[in-house]
Amino acid sequence: MDKQTAQLLEHHFDTAFAAPDGIKKLRELILTLAMQGKLVEQDPNDPPASELLKGIESEKQRLIKEKKIKKPKPLPPIKPEEVPYELPQGWEWVRLGEIGIWKSGSTPSRSNSSFYGGDIPWVKSGEVKQGRIRSTEETITQVALDKCPLQINEKGSVLVAMYGANIGEVGILEIEAATNQAVCACKTYTNFDENYLLNLITSLKPYFINQGAGAAQPNISREKIVSTIFPLPPLPEQHRIVERIDQLMARCDELEKLRKEREEKRLAVHAAAIKQLLNPKLRAFVPSCEKESSNLRALPLPSVVADPADRPLPAAVVSSCETNSPFAFLARHFGELYTVKENVAELRKAILQLAVMGRLVPQNPNDPPARELLKEIEAEKKRVSHEGTKTRRKEKKLPPIKPEEVPYELPQGWGWVMVEDVFNTTSGTTFDASLERENGEYAYVKVGDMNLPGNDLIITTSSRFVDPDKKMLRALIPSGSVIFPKRGGAIATNKKRIINDPCFVDLNIMAISPTNWVLTTYAYQWLSTIDLATLNTGTSVPQINHKDINPLPFPLPPLPEQHRIVERIDQLMALCDRLDQQIDDATRKQTELLNAVMAQV
Repeated sequence: MDKQTAQLLEHHFDTAFAAPDGIKKLRELILTLAMQGKLVEQDPNDPPASELLKGIESEKQRLIKEKKIKKPKPLPPIKPEEVPYELPQGWEWVRLGEIGIWKSGSTPSRSNSSFYGGDIPWVKSGEVKQGRIRSTEETITQVALDKCPLQINEKGSVLVAMYGANIGEVGILEIEAATNQAVCACKTYTNFDENYLLNLITSLKPYFINQGAGAAQPNISREKIVSTIFPLPPLPEQHRIVERIDQLMARCDELEKLRKEREEKRLAVHAAAIKQLLNPKLRAFVPSCEKESSNLRALPLPSVVADPADRPLPAAVVSSCETNSPFAFLARHFGELYTVKENVAELRKAILQLAVMGRLVPQNPNDPPARELLKEIEAEKKRVSHEGTKTRRKEKKLPPIKPEEVPYELPQGWGWVMVEDVFNTTSGTTFDASLERENGEYAYVKVGDMNLPGNDLIITTSSRFVDPDKKMLRALIPSGSVIFPKRGGAIATNKKRIINDPCFVDLNIMAISPTNWVLTTYAYQWLSTIDLATLNTGTSVPQINHKDINPLPFPLPPLPEQHRIVERIDQLMALCDRLDQQIDDATRKQTELLNAVMAQV
């Protein structure tokens, strides 16, 4: 290996640390360089691979003569067009079938109990990827060995998985064992390093996967394996290559460990900060988070790594974070924490939770308190009742919220109410199929429609439309409502959507329609903090009923503060969107950098 290649490979370790799948690609590059003769220097004193091949052929003929093996079917000579690259002096292109005895196994009949439970280890394809195979899940008996097309493979045999998702996985037997039909075993002839073969087969995995593609059950046959060409170096160089690969793979292991520690620490520090942030009794962070953050920064990095965590927190957010405010800790350590999307997702949840706790924006003592809103709401209810308009379900009045039912203390001017106090809860309906129209007046929304393009927040389209009759109009969901799944597995998806235009919903959906003194967006944000799965009272089929929704405690802020909260959430969610985009951009750039550097080797 020349000095330039060595320097580039060294640089890969730094670059690979930051790039997604970078360490995996680095491992692949190490094997590629090894098989191209670029990983270690050649020694002109090494006997060439041609001499090694003579020794292999001599041993093969001896084993045939002694009737220890059958004469193998001759393999075709290697054509010039099959050779993918030029090899170093002293190397040779060879087919895999020339360097060892390749055998595939079998699966004894499961209906014959006498075949299983013996003392003979039996390897299945899923066990090959252990690398070093010292034990097996199942064993077979001597009876199975005698009556089935099975053979014992010697210790040191190299195993290759041939079927399904495990194609190309490779391992070395450290015990004597038989295999099933999805595994091919090779015992090399004399003067061949089985560890070199292990690394060689590992480097060929993409080729084997490609060869096995296209079938319902992907597989690569023994015949394809033995006919595969590979680069054969002199035996002393095989040993040097294996030693160098082991050294570099150990460094990759260290990098993976370091990266895992760094990511785990980043997630743990953020989780601790968010936990304190959401603690109703804490307005400032305890020193433990600062200590954990110091530990995060203290984790070592490769010297050349440019950590994307160096991004600063936007000035607009910093200026709004007082030293003792809930966001102060996250603001100070913003760049270290928000380089992974998991933390951004948790930040989104925390923003919503802080909003409904009254800790996202400052309170204004001049705002009319929530109790004034409740008076207006109650007056509106009486007016509607007096006019005889049926706008909500007739249900028994729920008892007032008890102090022990309050999840946390609210700011001055806020009030705890029940959902039924400020919302109309409505379930979906069915309709006569004759009312369905391609361009009907109203959308008829089902749970699946929440996934349609453009419906990620507000329902803008539907798969069905109807022209309702007068009876059906009573089930119309008014604009400004928030809908969610109320039946089946969809409850666990926690989807919530806003209705901008009046529509109908099917029986698997429930809607909450806020009164005039509750903003739809605030209602949506509050509902987004609720895990619908916790409301399930169904048995065999998950179900949410009105009795599960109506008693829920709802934190009601003054109407002006609702507006401020919604505005602040929009600002911070936009920040989270930018963070996600920055992570995507950093990931792309890191990948491009790694690919560019790898292309130079």
